[in-house]
Amino acid sequence: MASPAAQLPPGWAAEWDATHQRYLFIETATGRTQWEVPSAGTEVTDEQPMASQAPVAHHSKRRQYAVGQTQVYYGGDSLTDPSYGAAGGQQQQQQQQQQQPAAGGQLFTPGLMGEQQFASQQATQSAYYQPGQESEYINGPAYGQPQQGYVQGPVDQLAGQFGQMGMGGQKQFQLYTTNLLTSPPEPRELYRVPPEIRLPPNSCISPSPFANADPSYKRCTVNAIPTSSSLLSKAKVPLALIITPYRSLKEGEEPVPLITDTVIARCRRCRTYINPYVQFIDGGNRWRCCMCNMANEVPQLFDWDQVRNQPGDRWARAELNHSVVEFVAPTEYMVRPPQPSVYVFLIDVSHSAVQSGMVATASRALLENLNRIPDEDERTKIAIICYDVSLYFFSLPPGSTDATMLVVSDIEDVFLPKPTDLLVNLAESRSALETLLGRIPEMFKDNIIVGSAMGPALQAGFKLMSPIGGKIMVLSSTLPSLGAGALKSREDPKVLGTTKESALLQAASPFYKTFAIECSRAHVSVDMFLFSAGYTDVASLAFLPHYTSGQTYYYPAFNAGRSEDALKFAHEFGEVLAMPIMLEAVMRVRASRGLRMASFHGNFFVRSTDLLAMPAVPQDQSYAIEIQIEESITSPFVAFQTAVLHTTCYGERRIRVITLALPTTSNVSEIFASADQVAIGTLLANKAVERAVTYKLEDSRDYIFQKLVDILVSYKTNMTSGGAGASAQLAISDNMKMLPVLVLGLLKNVGIRQSAQIPPDIRAYSQCLLTTLPSQLLIPYIYPTFYSLHNMPPEAGTVGENGVIMPPALPLTSERLERHGLFLIEDGQTIFLYVGRDAVPQLVLDVFNLPNYEALRGGKTTLPVLDNPFSQRVNAVIQKTREMRRGVYYPHLYVVKDDGEPPLRLWALSALIQDRADVLPSYQQFISSLKDKVNGIGGGY
Repeated sequence: MASPAAQLPPGWAAEWDATHQRYLFIETATGRTQWEVPSAGTEVTDEQPMASQAPVAHHSKRRQYAVGQTQVYYGGDSLTDPSYGAAGGQQQQQQQQQQQPAAGGQLFTPGLMGEQQFASQQATQSAYYQPGQESEYINGPAYGQPQQGYVQGPVDQLAGQFGQMGMGGQKQFQLYTTNLLTSPPEPRELYRVPPEIRLPPNSCISPSPFANADPSYKRCTVNAIPTSSSLLSKAKVPLALIITPYRSLKEGEEPVPLITDTVIARCRRCRTYINPYVQFIDGGNRWRCCMCNMANEVPQLFDWDQVRNQPGDRWARAELNHSVVEFVAPTEYMVRPPQPSVYVFLIDVSHSAVQSGMVATASRALLENLNRIPDEDERTKIAIICYDVSLYFFSLPPGSTDATMLVVSDIEDVFLPKPTDLLVNLAESRSALETLLGRIPEMFKDNIIVGSAMGPALQAGFKLMSPIGGKIMVLSSTLPSLGAGALKSREDPKVLGTTKESALLQAASPFYKTFAIECSRAHVSVDMFLFSAGYTDVASLAFLPHYTSGQTYYYPAFNAGRSEDALKFAHEFGEVLAMPIMLEAVMRVRASRGLRMASFHGNFFVRSTDLLAMPAVPQDQSYAIEIQIEESITSPFVAFQTAVLHTTCYGERRIRVITLALPTTSNVSEIFASADQVAIGTLLANKAVERAVTYKLEDSRDYIFQKLVDILVSYKTNMTSGGAGASAQLAISDNMKMLPVLVLGLLKNVGIRQSAQIPPDIRAYSQCLLTTLPSQLLIPYIYPTFYSLHNMPPEAGTVGENGVIMPPALPLTSERLERHGLFLIEDGQTIFLYVGRDAVPQLVLDVFNLPNYEALRGGKTTLPVLDNPFSQRVNAVIQKTREMRRGVYYPHLYVVKDDGEPPLRLWALSALIQDRADVLPSYQQFISSLKDKVNGIGGGY
């Protein structure tokens, strides 16, 4: 084709687009692009995406689908089309307004090596922590404004002409550089949406805003995938997916669309499920897979509405409009009929369990929550086994109102004392169960036996349910001491803080791993509820939930005499019982050609190279999967698809499919500009725990620190000028400016912190949380939230459009504490109410109903709700803190006095991670040591 450049009006340039095999026309003054040949009278307008029409195939059947097929400029969450759902699926006409750079803000251009340019951009930065002043960015948008889109200008026009930065025809990522030395952490940055996913034109066949996965289901560490492994190595940014496939739904959120017609279109070669990123060819009779490019037949009933028994609208099908869908599986996806939900409760009734009140609290909580256990189809089965040094089974005949206790003292060779009535139907044996749960505390109230045969109890529970599968819930107050899996106390203060400490974080007995794998094979999942006044070896016991996709809950020094302890456990236990779970599940993640799932982090068992076995998937459990680039990628975008085949707790076999599409890039600046700091932080938490358990805690800390240094060195090398001022700066892209403080938070987290004071149980439980919490819960656990309550804005604590309005979050530094103030610090697991020593009596009276600060006691508490506006607002903020995130956790509330008990005060202040603590640096010291390390000076942090 001859170049049309000669016929173009002034101010236009033509560039050949190899991907679409046609010319792209660029207006040189504004950088606006279009496919149509411009005429001399073309007006200059705001940037409007021009959708490229797909070439029309001359086929008799093509018309019936072309009408409904909307070509979208950008796919995914970035697109919200008000016309979505309108008849005919019309072309998107919504204009995207072009935003101008902030006044006076000079664009920092990668590769523009002007002498002193980078240094001059820093000259106007704000001083560190100037109160009341927003931190400025070198060339970034002010907080509160939306991240600017593709800012058209001569620089970008030039960049576009140099090969379109590897991404054929779509909006480019705008890179903003921040100097970490002059930009203090801004907590609000962590709650911004990830960088926009900017897919090439025509990559998505649906205009739906739900066509790409929401970050709460699946997010990637970079939203532009490098085309080669060498480019990824150059950028040093890790490549991984963070997946929460069974995310809970908050009020007002749309449920996952359910496809009930059992018409499931899959690629014949790679087995990918049809999704919004496939292409229809041959007049709509076939579709091309977005993973492997295989052409597949469209199923005959794909365009048939089975409910109305008439032809259906293909473009209305959920799997072509939604990235997260659930199919009702036909019989070929079943090895056996769907299993019922099965719950076996193993309750420790030894002396310490009875004395702490655990037995009574657990029995009462289970009794009160029997109605909440999923049982819509009335198939749910339940069994209760109590244990100390013997096993106590309960026979619950259907229709009876009484239970018979059967004692098995032989724990070396466990057997079931009765073939029937031990595992019973919940609905049929309801009255007997209620009677039993009311009597258990009375039966064992005088028990003086101090031993635990947890291993044999687990074996008994397994025997009872292994033909079906289900969930074992263990409630234990004592270190297992008899039979299989017996453990001894390994707690040794002399080992803490040394290189030998990591041995305490590994299982002391092989029983827990081998038994867990047995459970996994039989579709049995284990949840551990651990209560103890002393050492209980959380590290060993947590292996069971780890390999069976369960969860560990830990209640140190539990005493039901304190209402706060009883309330926390009863709430969390009740939420776990009520949780709808995915049973006998397997999960596989597929990706486009050239990409491979390399390693997996989370609670599951890897059955084959990429098949993850999950006997029971709880809600809001997160998994991290690292990705390897095996060969160069030539396609303009790639897709990742997670499929979870499971049985619902209501007895239906289903497949949940989550699809994420991301553009590819051959430009390192776009990798940095599209990096998702929250996803990177989540991955580093998983990697840190893996290294702590596999190697040493010190290796774990060194690894994540070095990973951060590598990213900063790469950014300095590739993105900044090497002028004289460069070494005086510490540059990072604006969208990753919170990554250093997240890494510092990880280094100071009790899971991997350098300290000789952290009990092994506390450390092991923290590591369980670091590897299972979804990002929404993990980020506050690493970087807690800090509010000032005594001077919060008048609307804070009142109800607004989206519920209770929260105060603005403060940076995590004690510089913000005031002697007369009231502050709240929380990490999703614990809430601290910090009271300054000069708090006025009226404040103490309004919040605590006490005359003055001296009358106030520190420690675990329940805050009274008083008849004054301030008390009600503070209580509303605490209540919202407990409810606003996903998950079952109910944080304790501690009152911390400014001059109160040193251990409690130090615990609360350790959440202020930007301060220096013990041998760990402050944020300023950390950033300074990072700068030295990046410049090749000095050692570690």
